[in-house]
Amino acid sequence: MHNKKKLTLFKDSIRDAIYLSMKKDSNVILMGLGVDDPKGIFGTTLNIHKKFPTRVFDLPTAENGFTGFAIGLALSGKKPIITHQRVEFSLLSLDQIFNQAAKWNYMTAGKKSVPLVIRLIIGKGWGQGPQHSQSLEAIFSHIPGLKVVCPSNPYNAKGLLLSSIEDKNPVIFFEHRWLHETYGRVPKSIYKVPLGKGKIIKKGKDITLICFSLTVLECIKASKILNKFKIDVEILDLQSLRPLDKNLILKSVKKTKKTIVVDNGWSFYGISSEILAIIKENDSGKNIIAKRIGLKNTSIPSTRALAKHVYPNPISIVKAVEKILGKKFKNLNLFNENDFYSDQPYKNFLGPF
Repeated sequence: MHNKKKLTLFKDSIRDAIYLSMKKDSNVILMGLGVDDPKGIFGTTLNIHKKFPTRVFDLPTAENGFTGFAIGLALSGKKPIITHQRVEFSLLSLDQIFNQAAKWNYMTAGKKSVPLVIRLIIGKGWGQGPQHSQSLEAIFSHIPGLKVVCPSNPYNAKGLLLSSIEDKNPVIFFEHRWLHETYGRVPKSIYKVPLGKGKIIKKGKDITLICFSLTVLECIKASKILNKFKIDVEILDLQSLRPLDKNLILKSVKKTKKTIVVDNGWSFYGISSEILAIIKENDSGKNIIAKRIGLKNTSIPSTRALAKHVYPNPISIVKAVEKILGKKFKNLNLFNENDFYSDQPYKNFLGPF
């Protein structure tokens, strides 16, 4: 059994990466609405303003304006980190992100770069509803010039964020709110997880589950259930969505010949659609069977009674595996699907914010 005292929370690994970067490099700046708030944006920026009072800025609700300000700072040699409490807040600054940050390097023939990190908190959370619980990774991944990463655990969260801050390109850093209270082993020192590289977190031979962010945890839970039915699952954590680790994806699915992409967002027009296209374009007669699952094709309800039916969960993943393998697992009903349906990430979470 793990000793939690020796483990690090996801939110603390994020804060540690920011702190170490600011300590190492005086050009790193932290900004955003509520970054010096007593709750420190779910604990991820807690007390950093006390360590670096001249480099942490609480900003007004003027997202387009302060994103332009951050881009200017990046072009002049600074390394800004913008933190949004919800991904939806960033939508007010898409012109700056898509038409400025993403394109400066291209338009200057590589002479100018925008080393900007934009942290976007995503995903379900009791009461968030249609406007504050979306996972919009596909929108940002569509734009050339941006890098997009999605950590799934405290270790890769810290390593990916450290790599993102030192990258010369604008990086969109997605954090699922349900991951902030998860924990794992994290070195105290500076280390990097490379951008654009996925990781096989469990080897298997029967089917590949391709996932990212929160769906990695859901796939791990599903694999434990499937193991009881003698199904050996391989789990691939994408870690980065742009660039995608195509070679690792193709290597895994060519081995198992069957795959399910478990999307964190909507599967229609989504990340899972792109991955399935890559797989089928490189199938070359191997007859790989591929399926995608994700959010139901609807806006997210506010009520927990309805919201719980929108998201993929371990049992829905198991049922998808059952279908793709052409099997019927006996006594699957003994696993209570409602155990995985809650829209409350942890017991002391009592409201949207």
